[in-house]
Amino acid sequence: MSDSKKELYRDNGQTGSLLDQMDTSNKNLESIGVEILPVHTGGTVHAKRIKGTFRTVKWVIAFAWLAFFLAPYLRWDGHQALLFDLGNRQFHIFGLTILPQDIWILALILLFFSLLLAASTAIAGRLWCGYACFQTVWTDVFTWIEEKIEGQPNKRIKLEDAPMSMSKFIMKLKKHTIWGLIGFMTAFSFVAFFTDALDLWVRLFRFEWSSTETIVIVSLGAASYFFAGILREQTCIGFCPYARIQGAMIDTQTILPTYDVDRGEPRGRMKRVKPGEEAPDLGDCIDCNLCVAVCPTGVDIRLGQQFGCITCGICIDACDSVMEKIKKPKGLIRYASLSEFAGEKLPPVYKRPRVIVYAGIMLFAAIGLLYGLMTMSPIDVKALHERSPLYVQMSDGNIQNKWTIKVVNKTNEIMRAEITVQGPEGLTFIADKVITIPSGNVGATTLLVKIPKKNLTQTNTPVVIRVININNPTISDDYKSMFIGPRIK
Repeated sequence: MSDSKKELYRDNGQTGSLLDQMDTSNKNLESIGVEILPVHTGGTVHAKRIKGTFRTVKWVIAFAWLAFFLAPYLRWDGHQALLFDLGNRQFHIFGLTILPQDIWILALILLFFSLLLAASTAIAGRLWCGYACFQTVWTDVFTWIEEKIEGQPNKRIKLEDAPMSMSKFIMKLKKHTIWGLIGFMTAFSFVAFFTDALDLWVRLFRFEWSSTETIVIVSLGAASYFFAGILREQTCIGFCPYARIQGAMIDTQTILPTYDVDRGEPRGRMKRVKPGEEAPDLGDCIDCNLCVAVCPTGVDIRLGQQFGCITCGICIDACDSVMEKIKKPKGLIRYASLSEFAGEKLPPVYKRPRVIVYAGIMLFAAIGLLYGLMTMSPIDVKALHERSPLYVQMSDGNIQNKWTIKVVNKTNEIMRAEITVQGPEGLTFIADKVITIPSGNVGATTLLVKIPKKNLTQTNTPVVIRVININNPTISDDYKSMFIGPRIK
């Protein structure tokens, strides 16, 4: 046993030593700020809240989630900034309208974030579960409200066991009312992504909601209340499939919240040793159970990696706070990999095969997404050439081709589209002068193009069909096509 460890357990007569302030009682341990807590043994998990780095990160991400649910109330050019109009098959994102023909952009977004989930899991476990999952964030909010109304975990446990009284009824009513209100607002904000949020509020007070809107809001609101307020950690343990498939995403190089057994064991309470007695050879863990008390799923990380661990790192905050108070190095519980504890050197992230594969696919999706957004035009033109016949020779010697022109209006305003054609000398065309196209809709017209036969020098002659928005001439699109004529001898 090292001399430094013996100093912690031997009464050496120095009145200023830490052990002179301690004995076997929990009361004296609490005198230096170390709280000895019972291990969770079943029932609802009432996790203790503790300040720390990882708790701060969780709150920052929680506020980002809450801010996201306010997104339907943002306006852009007089319209809702984020609106997924399924009825009209239009996705409006800050002035950008994505129509069904651009659905590949949404597919790339889903591909990118699904691979981001896999990559983050391979690097540091269930980061999504611990910090950004809807269930995790809302459970945090619900239990925070519960703590403000009913008190700290020990008080809440006593309140649960106590018989019903007027004060208990009032506290429970207040808590469940707020929970129900949050559940309603969550469901309302979700539906507001698919219909105008302000109009949805107006129709609420007029009792004009559709049956679909009513069913979705009531169902989702009840689900938020039940899963985040009542079921809590059991949702992660018993219902979430991600907890079961994460084993396929992690390996021995994945860093996870891990208890350093070699340093912490054998664990035991710090004691004052009588003169002449040998100090017990104990590890740094003083068995305060704070790491268990703060865990939102009731996991004892000292027993190793477990199914219920969501890798949120709160146990690290708890253990570091205790180590700081008893003058020990932090990191008894820390993010570490099995390779590290086996004495192997952890390779850089960019040299790990599965991370390279995930990153490569993410890069492909990001490049495709960036290209799509940069080349996406508020107008889309398709020209379908008549196949039978390919061309018609007119009595005046001109050759005529026929197209069906389809113009997609991706803007939020009515478009007045004008069609022009550019090509060889003598080209003339006949088409509707102006096509009026509602927002998010397709306008169609027939285009007839004539070119004198003597001006055709090849069988396929390039022509450019241009469509311009008269209301905003900066919006235009060119479609390159071929004018087909008789074989040139």
